[in-house]
Amino acid sequence: MPKSFVVKVAFFFCSISFAAGPAAPYSLQQESADLRLEPYSLVTGRGQKIDADLGWLTVPENRSNPSSRLIEIAFVRFKSTAQNPGPPTIYLAGGPGGSGIDTAKGPAFPLLMALRQIGDVILLDQRGTGISKPSLVCSKAWDFPLGQPGAPKAMLRLAKIRMSECVHQLESRGIDLNGYNTNESADDVEALSKAIGAAKVNLWGISYGTHLALTIIRRHEAIINRAILNGVEGPDEAMLKLPSTIQGQLTKLNNLSHSDAKLNNLPEILPLTRNLLNQLAKKPVTSEAVDPQTNQKIKVTVGKWDFQFFTASPITQTWGLKGLPSFYYALFKGDFTPLAQAALSFRRGQIGSMMPWMTICASGASEERSRRIKREAGQSLLGDAINFPFPQICSFLGKPNLGRDFRAPVRSAVPVLFVSGTLDGRTPVEQAEEVQKGFSHGEHLVVDGASHGFDLFYFFPKEREIMLEFLKGNSISTTRISILPFQFNPVNP
Repeated sequence: MPKSFVVKVAFFFCSISFAAGPAAPYSLQQESADLRLEPYSLVTGRGQKIDADLGWLTVPENRSNPSSRLIEIAFVRFKSTAQNPGPPTIYLAGGPGGSGIDTAKGPAFPLLMALRQIGDVILLDQRGTGISKPSLVCSKAWDFPLGQPGAPKAMLRLAKIRMSECVHQLESRGIDLNGYNTNESADDVEALSKAIGAAKVNLWGISYGTHLALTIIRRHEAIINRAILNGVEGPDEAMLKLPSTIQGQLTKLNNLSHSDAKLNNLPEILPLTRNLLNQLAKKPVTSEAVDPQTNQKIKVTVGKWDFQFFTASPITQTWGLKGLPSFYYALFKGDFTPLAQAALSFRRGQIGSMMPWMTICASGASEERSRRIKREAGQSLLGDAINFPFPQICSFLGKPNLGRDFRAPVRSAVPVLFVSGTLDGRTPVEQAEEVQKGFSHGEHLVVDGASHGFDLFYFFPKEREIMLEFLKGNSISTTRISILPFQFNPVNP
């Protein structure tokens, strides 16, 4: 993860008495007419090389349309190291929009290799992501104005134009955007399990991947052996985040900063946040930022909403939490370059893939959750900035909503291990606790000090040990582990 405080916007994570019966032995059957396999060599970012299979699964683009064209879903399969392999584990990336295949090229590689003790490991590039075909990348950039502070209403008017251009661009290529939602991706997993001849599969999902996993369990419970969900995003939690959670993150950061000697030269975070908000509300600031494409300095004007937006999103995740003091210290000293740089990156940024936009809007949010967010926004220092540009952006996409039933709680007897971090501001512990109520054989592992990032998903040997323990059919040996103390990045004046 980068150490610099630059926002990443993804337009984007009791023992059980039940003992599952032994799953049917798994072996890869001869490929079906809908499946083709080829030898593949995956190379990690550190140059490690491992042989695998690259698979292509042919599925309808939109199953609700009888005349839908076919698309190809890509996946990589690592063979099990077990003498008698159990069900394969299918990895579901987050985002939405993340590539399952690319995950193995980074810090998840050791954990993925360890999971081969259980059975084959399958990395899925969900429809519209990675190397799956077609690509949903739109070539347009946002091009929001730089000479005035961020204003959501004005930016949404421009976003409508850009979204319309992207929809036209992709539809002119024959793409049916209504086929890109969580239900369709769940059905892809069921089709994949059939194509490879697996009577049962395990699921491992992170962040949005947990949202997808819950949908798979709801729609295709019979094929699921066990599931591990890291950073739990329930059926009604994909689109809108709670302002109260973001306010809680600021409070946690404020408390953590008291015990970090490196931050003695920084005022308390909560009062400083209020002061900066008041300052920018009274008088926006124009500062210089460097255009990464031309390497030229450009003047960018930022105001209160920019500060809310570029603080709210990063503090939900590990890299943002660690870098917050440095970001705040610069603003405290009157240097608004970091805020201007973040604003420039966003306003001149590429729209990218339309898969996340369509998928998030299709999942939607209940009226109850929407009302709660409106109530909480006025009580949070950062307002509702975490959710921009949702839900308004969805009206520009034809309102692709999966409906009330999709957002209802999932109830199942499938054994599920929920994993949460106490510093996770995107998928907090309470979300997992709420989802777990629907699972009669659910267990919950809480990681003290973990946030929404690699520290929750991949890094720690003890978490890996517990995941393997669970997939082997055992109850977990502990429900809480710690990676404290939390360490901020040093503040560099």
